[in-house]
Amino acid sequence: MTPVAVNIRKLRYAFDTHGPYALDGISADIRTGGVTGLVGPDGAGKTTLLRLMAGLLLPEEGTLRVFGTDTRKAGAALARTLGYMPQKFGLYEELTVRQNMKLHADLQGLVGDERQKAFARLLSFTALEPFQERLAGRLSGGMKQKLGLACALLRKPRLLLLDEPSVGVDPVSRRELWRMVQELVDETVAVVWSTAYLDEAEKCDDILLLNEGRLLFAGIPSALTDTMSGRCFQLRDMSGNRRRLLNEALKQTGVQDGVVQGRSLRLVLSKDVTADALDAFAARGHLQSVKPRFEDAFIDILGGGPGGESPLAAAMAAVTDTGRTAVMAEGLTKKFGDFTAVRDVSFAIERGEIFGLLGPNGAGKSTTFKMLCGLLHPTVGAGRVAGVDLLKAPGKARSRLGYMAQKFSLYGDLSARQNLDFFAGIYGLAGSRKRRTVDRMISTFNLEPFLAVSARELPLGFKQRLALACAVMHEPAVLFLDEPTSGVDPITRREFWTHINGLVERGMTILVTTHFMDEAEYCDRIALIYRGQLMATAPPDALKEKVKSERLPDPSLEDAFIELIHRWDTSP
Repeated sequence: MTPVAVNIRKLRYAFDTHGPYALDGISADIRTGGVTGLVGPDGAGKTTLLRLMAGLLLPEEGTLRVFGTDTRKAGAALARTLGYMPQKFGLYEELTVRQNMKLHADLQGLVGDERQKAFARLLSFTALEPFQERLAGRLSGGMKQKLGLACALLRKPRLLLLDEPSVGVDPVSRRELWRMVQELVDETVAVVWSTAYLDEAEKCDDILLLNEGRLLFAGIPSALTDTMSGRCFQLRDMSGNRRRLLNEALKQTGVQDGVVQGRSLRLVLSKDVTADALDAFAARGHLQSVKPRFEDAFIDILGGGPGGESPLAAAMAAVTDTGRTAVMAEGLTKKFGDFTAVRDVSFAIERGEIFGLLGPNGAGKSTTFKMLCGLLHPTVGAGRVAGVDLLKAPGKARSRLGYMAQKFSLYGDLSARQNLDFFAGIYGLAGSRKRRTVDRMISTFNLEPFLAVSARELPLGFKQRLALACAVMHEPAVLFLDEPTSGVDPITRREFWTHINGLVERGMTILVTTHFMDEAEYCDRIALIYRGQLMATAPPDALKEKVKSERLPDPSLEDAFIELIHRWDTSP
């Protein structure tokens, strides 16, 4: 049996003496020679547990030993044992790649030949050697994460702690990060990887699943996934609107969870579902049993998904006055000096459509987004939103759209309520209408407990809820969502997509970017942007069909994403 790297017994920790425990009686062992996944919804205690392992926090009750040493007594010796990559980008954006590495080497006492050899090894390992003089703030999301990993690995750690290292990273870079970490693992090294991507959790050797500070499951991922055997189905060849069918399905007592998969639905049924319920689903299309995923088991153990009703959409007026085409991009090009970020991008989005803008980090998605929101002026080309020309009437166009930025863009020094009041005023809401709208947003997004909390101190899931509330309170005709669910757990993502589906049913048009390929399946059409150019535009299922081959007989959307990029790179 492989040695124990971390021994946790009856561990408790609270941030407030009068509040609930962030970790409540956790007991587990983490062994060397593998990757242990740390999963759970927002606020489950994942980051707190990692910080306790790193010695940044000390246990209040119970014990936590790293390679046999109690963290209360380990002191500086613990820092020499581990590498820690925090959830937020913890490097200095105004320093170059190499300067960040030098700073971390100084902090770790790494000098002389040992330092130079470590730099050469890690710059090659992370493929950052050509970019070592680039400012960290100008790196793509994937390159930033690679730099963070390099700084954590300057001294080969016995325990590597990674707090959601792949958040905001495209599928290509995620696979590269995963490959790099797996190459590090040997019989002397243990890796703990906290993640919001449950397809990553399936790759882990062991899993610790937390919820509200308690440990719900510890073991190999397949042991939990196998409990869902016979309960997972795909409904294909449906007649009718797939979003409405999903809504109807999620109202049924026998349905534990459901998501859109292109033209199909994936349904997870409860243990006691009746034969009559199965027959009712089968009558709506072709019902086929499918292999369970770890995410199915995750949602099940937490009590099921959030359902299919959106109180946000229910309270909104229908959008009827944008014409058939709600968004038009015509030859959009944006240059920053000699660098062309976006080149001749054109597409049209119909009213009531979910349109996905996908591409690797740095491909030009956010630049395209900002041009269509009127936040950036195109070098060449034009855009129209809700029938209004962005160049001729930018103010009027912005009044017809809502925008949720990639980075949390509300006012951190203001409370949640103050942000709501401020944005209501910006959008011209006043008097009783303003009060009713703000109250509705508070109720819809369950913000009541956080109204006096500054926006920067909110839990991530509630930051995203507040940002969405501020983006839609004026009932825009078009909603721009730039990675709206980055870093949030699968249940919160489902809640967001319940709102998005409901808003589209009311006639709103949605333009969304995402690195979660499973949620890109909700889109009616997807535009793939790579190196500033439009590579393909098609429905999700058509993109998967495009790459189907003997090597990829049943490709996922992530497979299609990566394969199409590979073909573009290797084409003459």
